[in-house]
Amino acid sequence: MSKQDTGRIYDELLVTLARAGDRRAGERLAARWYPRLMRTALYLLRDREQAQDAVQEAWVGICRGWPRLSDSAKFPSWAFGILHRKCADRIRKERRQRGREQSMDNVPEPVQPPRGELRVEIMQALAVLSPDHRTAAILFFAEELSLAEVAAATGVPLGTAKSRIFHARKQLKSSLKGDV
Repeated sequence: MSKQDTGRIYDELLVTLARAGDRRAGERLAARWYPRLMRTALYLLRDREQAQDAVQEAWVGICRGWPRLSDSAKFPSWAFGILHRKCADRIRKERRQRGREQSMDNVPEPVQPPRGELRVEIMQALAVLSPDHRTAAILFFAEELSLAEVAAATGVPLGTAKSRIFHARKQLKSSLKGDV
């Protein structure tokens, strides 16, 4: 059994216990998942404050919704789906505000952690992807969700998720080789 399989089983146990009202299990689940959700929100929103707010909102939704989660094994795609919707809401709101203001003065600077040249190049390559392709790529490559989980998290058919990952991979390869 791989480390990833063990982690998934442990998460399933924590979700089951949290659904049964075990507060400590919910706290452990939050401690395990906050970094993953935060990393994904940062990739999607490229603003630390916005990402923190989105993760907080997502976690509130997760806590309210886990009694209705029918299968604990689906927690990863379900949780990322909630986060994806919170981030999409923030992106839409930002675009509306930007459209009303017709000014680029209030656009936050993208967050680019100064952790090596390759990481910066990857962040820049992800930034040029469409939001749908970026989300699919982050969930598939960084968070190691399966194609089915990516489809469930983003609310699209499996074929659409597969296509988004294919095109994101192609564009990322091209960007990182310097073809763009």
